[in-house]
Amino acid sequence: MDNHLYTVAQLRAIERAAYAQLEPGALMRRAGEAAAKFALELLGAKRDLPVLLLAGPGNNGGDALEMAAVLAGAGVDATVLHLPGQRESTEEAASAHERARGGTVGFIDMLPPEAQWGLVVDGLFGIGLTRPIEGEYRELVAALDALRCPILALDVPSGLDADTGAVIGPDGIAVRATHTITFLGDKPGLHTADGRDHAGQVRVEALGVAPELFPAPAARLGSADSFAHRLEPRRQNTHKGSFGDVAIVGGAHGMAGAPVLAARGALFAGAGRTFVAMIDPGPAYDSVQPEIMFRLAEEFDFDGRTLAIGPGMGGSATAMRLLAKALDGDSPLVIDADALTLIGASPDLLARLAQRAGPAVLTPHPLEAARLLGTTAPLVQADRLAAARELAARAKATVILKGSGSVIAHPDGALLINPTGNAGLATAGSGDVLAGICAALLAQGWPAWEAAAGSCWIHGTAADLLVAHGVGPIGMTASELPAAARAVLNLLVAEKAA
Repeated sequence: MDNHLYTVAQLRAIERAAYAQLEPGALMRRAGEAAAKFALELLGAKRDLPVLLLAGPGNNGGDALEMAAVLAGAGVDATVLHLPGQRESTEEAASAHERARGGTVGFIDMLPPEAQWGLVVDGLFGIGLTRPIEGEYRELVAALDALRCPILALDVPSGLDADTGAVIGPDGIAVRATHTITFLGDKPGLHTADGRDHAGQVRVEALGVAPELFPAPAARLGSADSFAHRLEPRRQNTHKGSFGDVAIVGGAHGMAGAPVLAARGALFAGAGRTFVAMIDPGPAYDSVQPEIMFRLAEEFDFDGRTLAIGPGMGGSATAMRLLAKALDGDSPLVIDADALTLIGASPDLLARLAQRAGPAVLTPHPLEAARLLGTTAPLVQADRLAAARELAARAKATVILKGSGSVIAHPDGALLINPTGNAGLATAGSGDVLAGICAALLAQGWPAWEAAAGSCWIHGTAADLLVAHGVGPIGMTASELPAAARAVLNLLVAEKAA
């Protein structure tokens, strides 16, 4: 269950089932105890500093009040901020308030202007919030940005949609936590879209609820375990033909860089031979990686090769013909960039994609996904999981919806959220490298779902590795990713073999 992600509706059902087995208030007390234990870890040697707990009117506020009572009992200077006139909206929260009042917990009704805190706890609103945060609560959330201390969110940062990862409301606001302790089960929204900026490091606390009360998860959080069985050391008795051919189809006039980056991604991810099939005559070779072979796309034989089609492809009639040829063939496909735009503008091409027998992985960013779905990028971003699932069903292909917390969708509805990567990937060409890595894995015999999951994880971990070595995130370039991806892939293989 470590990687399982549950929707709000599922969590409500789990909660109801648990309530039927436990005495009233038990889950809230357990949440308060677990959160207090985590808070003490975060405070470390700074336990002499006071802790501020923001308690809202509902059960999320009740969790904060229970936590305050536990912290005070452990000798911590705990102060609860209740806005003027606020009353608890549930009996459990009211009981928690009484327990906190009965100890040494302090209470205030406004944020002190210059107080120093060892930790601030967000217990304003939980997963039940459906409206934007407004009024005094909005002012309070905005004021937290000026505090220079860790911020721990209870269950979900207030103002964040736990299902989608979007900040609630077009002009909404949400708490930016450094850490989140989330109760019962993990939530998709903590790991995609705005969630990664607002949730910080996430810890899951099941509160002792029996595993049999949990249904099949709505999605899973990706890990190397999802493709680990593909990570086998290479046999000595092999040759370049053992690891497949990858051809990058693209490179219209003035756009040779995109297919070259994709080709480098494929080369460094282990493809036996790598080609660039150029739409317009371009470079004769890559001076940095002369192993990559260049051909004219219209003269190139697609058969027997894994194709990554779209990088720098443009929208010419030639590009359209080549895409139709690729869709009508049975070669494994990674469909990226301009190829996605062409399919989005042509119901015929989309139908060909949905009818083909060979494996295909689509790698759209939100705008490309919006074109394919006939909607807008903001609506795609408002519910990334739903958009990826719908696109995979329409295309009958595996989809990687790129972005913070890339969503991988299977045609049968299965969802995976990739947890690796950082802001350094927000640079031109990084998606081309991802397409190349994915094509290389397909060429080496990985099924589409595992190639999508593996390429996302390796690509993101490559970016994390670069940052760990002082390269980025600011100024990281796509051309730095292939070698880092190679290092990650070889490390994974070595770790498995050890």
